[in-house]
Amino acid sequence: MPDEPAKPLSTERALQQWRVAERAVAVARRGRLASEAAASAAAEAARAAAATADAARDALQSMRLAEESAAKTAEAARLAAQTTRVDEADADADLAMAEVNEASAGHEYHEAVRRAKGEG
Repeated sequence: MPDEPAKPLSTERALQQWRVAERAVAVARRGRLASEAAASAAAEAARAAAATADAARDALQSMRLAEESAAKTAEAARLAAQTTRVDEADADADLAMAEVNEASAGHEYHEAVRRAKGEG
């Protein structure tokens, strides 16, 4: 009986099959929407990761520039301190010479006064 025509479905059975097919389509649509959302999220995550890598690279470059600037500032401060020490030594020498000159001038004055009084 392989060549017998298929029995037509009853209305109840046809409606049942249609509802099963509708549920299968609804599940498939939700699956497609979920996979589209996941693909979109993955693409956004990839863009965010690339932006983070760019920011990290820029931060590293900024850190290098800051380090170079700090080294130059430290060298400038060292030179300023060295120059100040030289200026201090010069000021000490100038003070010593001024004190010698003042003592000598004081001595010359006292000698002049003594001579004026006829003491010498």
